[in-house]
Amino acid sequence: MNAQSHRFADLPSSEARARFLAKAGGLSAFLATDGARPTVTLPLAEALILGLMRQGVTKYLAIFGHGSTALADVLRVYEAAGLVRCWQFRNEVEMAHAATALSWVYGEVPAVVTSIGPGALQAMSASLVASSNGVGVYHLYGDETTHGEGYNMQQVPKPAQGGFSQISSLMGASYTLHSPGALRDGLRKGASSVFHPWRPGPFFLNMPINTQEAPVTLRLDALPERPRFPALAPADDRALTEAAQAIAGAARVAIKAGGGSRSAAGAVRRLAEAAGAAVVLSPGSVGVLPDSHPQNLHVGGSKGSISGNWAMEEAELLVVIGSRAVCQADCSGIGWPKVRRVINLNADPVDVQHYNATLALSGDAAVVADRLASLLQGLERAPAKTEWLDAAAKKKAEWQAFRAARAARPALTDPVWPCPVMTQPQAIAAAEAWCRAKGALKFFDAGDVQANGFQIVQDDAPFQTFTESGASYMGFAVSALLSQGLAEKGRYGVAFTGDGSFMMNPQVMIDAVAHGVHGTILLCDNRRMAAISSLQDAQYGVNWRTHDGVEIDYLAFAKAVKGVAAFDGGTSPEALTGALTRARAHPGLSLVHVPVYYGPDPAGGMGAYGHWNVGNWCAAVQARYAETLI
Repeated sequence: MNAQSHRFADLPSSEARARFLAKAGGLSAFLATDGARPTVTLPLAEALILGLMRQGVTKYLAIFGHGSTALADVLRVYEAAGLVRCWQFRNEVEMAHAATALSWVYGEVPAVVTSIGPGALQAMSASLVASSNGVGVYHLYGDETTHGEGYNMQQVPKPAQGGFSQISSLMGASYTLHSPGALRDGLRKGASSVFHPWRPGPFFLNMPINTQEAPVTLRLDALPERPRFPALAPADDRALTEAAQAIAGAARVAIKAGGGSRSAAGAVRRLAEAAGAAVVLSPGSVGVLPDSHPQNLHVGGSKGSISGNWAMEEAELLVVIGSRAVCQADCSGIGWPKVRRVINLNADPVDVQHYNATLALSGDAAVVADRLASLLQGLERAPAKTEWLDAAAKKKAEWQAFRAARAARPALTDPVWPCPVMTQPQAIAAAEAWCRAKGALKFFDAGDVQANGFQIVQDDAPFQTFTESGASYMGFAVSALLSQGLAEKGRYGVAFTGDGSFMMNPQVMIDAVAHGVHGTILLCDNRRMAAISSLQDAQYGVNWRTHDGVEIDYLAFAKAVKGVAAFDGGTSPEALTGALTRARAHPGLSLVHVPVYYGPDPAGGMGAYGHWNVGNWCAAVQARYAETLI
């Protein structure tokens, strides 16, 4: 093998090196031998591709520009050898969303490729989704040269060094490959961000044009690997015992299950049952407890639910699991008015101390929750817990009856449509039930569809629904469908979107055909930004500049893209489920258009049950916050 290794080091071109690695069974197989010990010299762009391959990153989503032609040429060669895959896109926002979904849904961390300038700014803005939801993605941006010989095209036009490096460092972890020898350090820092154990996120790697082709000498086996982090927990049981005694002795205990609880669903359930606690979910953690579980009080927060927000108002001891306490999830800090003690399970040392009166249990949520549940098994419960759970069951039944009534409501008349149409709760409930029956993934776009959606879904496990409630980025759901065509084992999914969100990224239809996506866009059309219209109505009694009345034939729009099938969703749940069934039978992307009601009838939505520091509500919320203990 030593002879082969010297042969690899002496190979004259990237084509020859790529063929060699392919014949060896890939980079990992080659590095498992002694063949990578001698140093090799190759262009930085090629070494970067090998370095990312070393971390398991072999999928690239690209819109190539002036600053990325060198990288594109290496990708072309390595894809021809079967070592990487690269897909082109038509919009950087859409592309970054698809990359985030590929990592979030399938666990396949990709790299987004563009150049500095408008393209990088668009990809960077979409990286808010990865940041807000804790999803690891590499962003590779072709950057201005390091020599400063004059303004480079698309750089920030000011006499300052590394403009895009400054911007990307504000958006997340960032590094500039200012010289070839910096590669190992850049990849090590990238891995620690993208594969962070409790808060992964996007990593921005800026690639100056002139360093991409420059030679770098290194050992391939010295390229940083993907890091492995052991699960952490308190070193002894002293804090856990104190927490267990407090939980056992409290009558009204609530668990707030945040996004970090999704990978610990079994442990959360064991803890909830041992604690006699009502469980309140966040929009992104539906399914952590099965919908029908008697202690699942559903979503709580500014929108929330009858049962979830009741639990928030009445709880006296709060157990927080994997939550960042986002404003809409804890009602801008006033969602727990009667709580006097907080027990917080979180790996992040800052988030674990978010609330006052906190007993912090730092570490992996599953490990800590399991240990806490075991300690509770041996303790006597406060007798009043039974009354608490009985009251919770009544509130849960009240919410379930309300939810069913809204879904069964007859069609309503909206003057923008020629006949009575379904409400969003009706349409979402019918489509959500259809998705559960078919095992289809559900993606929810920002806006009214999202707000009604997380109140309606009835998941029995996490990661059946993906709702981008962190950055609330319009157009994420439809873009996320593209990940199905990029994943090793893509799953059929339905993107629940409104007309406003869909028009943020309609080019998804073109790229879905190009990349062989099988999925459906469910377009709930009320010809407005209904989430903001309803907020304006609630706050000021009138909505303004949130609708324009322009008629768009979305069915004709979809049919204009060859390969996309379009279906009328009709005006009844039966018609909608029939259209969804026909859409699923189409082997590619489908669009189902559903006209939905907007107006003063409260049956048009699921309602709001909490508080939120926004608009003319700020003064009241802040006054209440001043009186809040935690």
